[in-house]
Amino acid sequence: MRQFLTLTCCVGLASLVGAAQNNNQNNNQQYRKKGNAQQQQVVAPQTGGGGGKKYYKTGQLSNPHSNTQNFQQSNTVGNYKKGNQTKLHNAAGGGSLNSNAANTTFNKTKNVNINKNVTVNKNFKVQKFNLANKPVGNYQAVKFNQNYKIAGANHWHGAKYQVFVNYHPVWHDQWWWTHHHNNIVFVFGAPYFWDTGYWYPAWGYDPGAQYYFDGPIYASNPEMDPGQVVANVQSALQEQGYYQGEVDGVLGPQTRAALAEYQSAQGLEPTGAVDEPTLETLGMA
Repeated sequence: MRQFLTLTCCVGLASLVGAAQNNNQNNNQQYRKKGNAQQQQVVAPQTGGGGGKKYYKTGQLSNPHSNTQNFQQSNTVGNYKKGNQTKLHNAAGGGSLNSNAANTTFNKTKNVNINKNVTVNKNFKVQKFNLANKPVGNYQAVKFNQNYKIAGANHWHGAKYQVFVNYHPVWHDQWWWTHHHNNIVFVFGAPYFWDTGYWYPAWGYDPGAQYYFDGPIYASNPEMDPGQVVANVQSALQEQGYYQGEVDGVLGPQTRAALAEYQSAQGLEPTGAVDEPTLETLGMA
């Protein structure tokens, strides 16, 4: 009887131990399955909207290589690089702005060497034009402004343009002008004085005089008054197809626009004024 009870107890204990082992194995398998499922759920690349949030979720993984791989292969990141950055670039004017700017005269001059050898017209002959006593066209006279500065002159490079940087109009009476300058001429009734290669408006010599350009006009010598200089410049620009207006000796808007276009084509600063480098290339200096 005792042997039977002992055998029964041993069998019961063995059954309990076996059941416990089976339970432990089942729990381990379930845990492994759950763990793999959770890891796959976090590591798998996610697509769709909200690229930034999805990137930060994958960044929580402990494996840095998996994080990097998901960031590089993610369609969301690819869309950001190809889409959002392109939109920002266009919004900043990276495409159309540059193409339009390349067609402007100002930007063309940025790409030329202003110190290069330019073409000089050696065949041009200076003429003596019979100019009218007053402008034929409808020109608007400029007004005296003692604070006036020539716009953009401080960006022109070269010693020969410094005269435009330094220019500012001054007002004096007739007595002052005649006692300080020997060369004074009248063009369309307005007095000009000559100083170191340039003609300037003599503001105040005749308070009622009208000027149509307020700035220096280059002349290699005082024998040519500013009206004749401008007329010859107009004639030279006509010959080369830059100017289609009348040869009237007035440095008006149309003549200045033609000058700027010619100067840009020659690699000169587009001053729109009658300066020394321009007259040199026209064969007038």
